[in-house]
Amino acid sequence: MDSLRIEVTRGSLVESVHRVSAAVVDADGRLVAAAGNPDLVTFWRSAAKPFQALPLLQDGAVERFGLTREELALACASHSSEPFHLELVDRFMAKVGIDETLLACGPHPPLGAEVAREVARRGTVMTARWSNCSGKHTGLLTLAKHHGWPLTGYERAGHPVQERVLQEIERWTSVPRAELIQAVDGCTTVCFGLPLVAMALAYARFGVSEEPEARRLWAAITDHPELIAGTGRLCTDLMQTWPGEILAKIGAEGVYCAALPTRRIGIAIKVEDGDLRSVGVGLLAVIKQVLGRDAGSEAWLEALAGLADHAEFPVRTTRGATVGQVRAAGRLEFFG
Repeated sequence: MDSLRIEVTRGSLVESVHRVSAAVVDADGRLVAAAGNPDLVTFWRSAAKPFQALPLLQDGAVERFGLTREELALACASHSSEPFHLELVDRFMAKVGIDETLLACGPHPPLGAEVAREVARRGTVMTARWSNCSGKHTGLLTLAKHHGWPLTGYERAGHPVQERVLQEIERWTSVPRAELIQAVDGCTTVCFGLPLVAMALAYARFGVSEEPEARRLWAAITDHPELIAGTGRLCTDLMQTWPGEILAKIGAEGVYCAALPTRRIGIAIKVEDGDLRSVGVGLLAVIKQVLGRDAGSEAWLEALAGLADHAEFPVRTTRGATVGQVRAAGRLEFFG
């Protein structure tokens, strides 16, 4: 299998190397391209969020509580805790009739760099709503309230909410429930371990699905990319660059997934050592190589140039001088 890697240079020396495993799968389950180990089993982390949110639509919770597309998008988000994110979390909870004390997630430094600096400067005391996963947790609580299930323990394996989510994970990935590895995510809820090829398959299927609920969720996410991540972050910038043509979702520990429905493919990558500064560089390298093989991709590749700050970025000293770069190297292997 060909090697794809992220190199960190300093001067003329490659100082660090982060290996990448990747799977590019079409909606029929065919492996189109790969790097490293496409069968690598790892945790899906936050890249699973769209499939954790689908039951809100399928089970009627959206209609019952009058949820908007914005609230659906937030249920899939790893948001940056910007003011408009926090305001939407509050509106979402108020609409469902729950409050912050029910959220099982805990606070952490905001994922948005500017927000994190402002929080540190002001000494802001953060609460559960500041979690990048607070939208997901609100969505899971909404599902519990809709069905009359207990609101306590909704985040734990075995709770009816988690059993319902497992049904969707199994359906979209084609991984039998008995083979899905369950553990506790950073936000306290269940996370799922499965092969990269299965993650990519789920995204490929999601991108081309004709199920009304899947189409509605796709539209909610791609119409509101600013809610999925935030200012200056790659998920948001990618979906704003190609409106409606791509869905991208980061996960912790170096996971990233994307769907490109016009090409009927899903992508899943894992930076094997979990380096988060490398993962966006890796995803863009995969996308660029996939597009580079397709006739008629000129406009896409031109737009991709506008994301150059995500595809390669400088290593700087504490005084701001550029002394190296973080860049992608190596190639995917293509099949057929």
